[in-house]
Amino acid sequence: MSEDDSNMEEYPTEIHDYLATFEKSLGSVGEMLKTMMSVSRSELLQKLDPLEQAKLDLVSVYTLNSMFWVYLATQGINPKEHPVKQELERIRTYMNKVKEITDKKKASKLDKGAASRFVKNALWEPNTENEHTSKTPTKGKKRQ
Repeated sequence: MSEDDSNMEEYPTEIHDYLATFEKSLGSVGEMLKTMMSVSRSELLQKLDPLEQAKLDLVSVYTLNSMFWVYLATQGINPKEHPVKQELERIRTYMNKVKEITDKKKASKLDKGAASRFVKNALWEPNTENEHTSKTPTKGKKRQ
């Protein structure tokens, strides 16, 4: 019997696909960590603006705490009753704040001068020559 066969007997076969997917995900996380660790932190932060630096820090700490959450679960400890839960909630709060800042930056700004010119030119002003006619025809009535 090979080592894989003996390992398969240790857990129910119904969860084999889940474990295989989990192992593949761990491999992806490992590759991502290798990529991030290949560049020094100071070199990486120099290339980013302060908002992007904050995003990177928040994603890093959230990932680390999430991995600790999974570790606790694998050790039979309920992570919902562990202080890591409050830490994850605190990090999510800061992530939401950064998202609000990002959304505010993306929001269009009002050019008051252009808006006032637009409104002024859109208003109908009667002139003495055409007192009874408007610039736009009335809707719903046919002209004869």
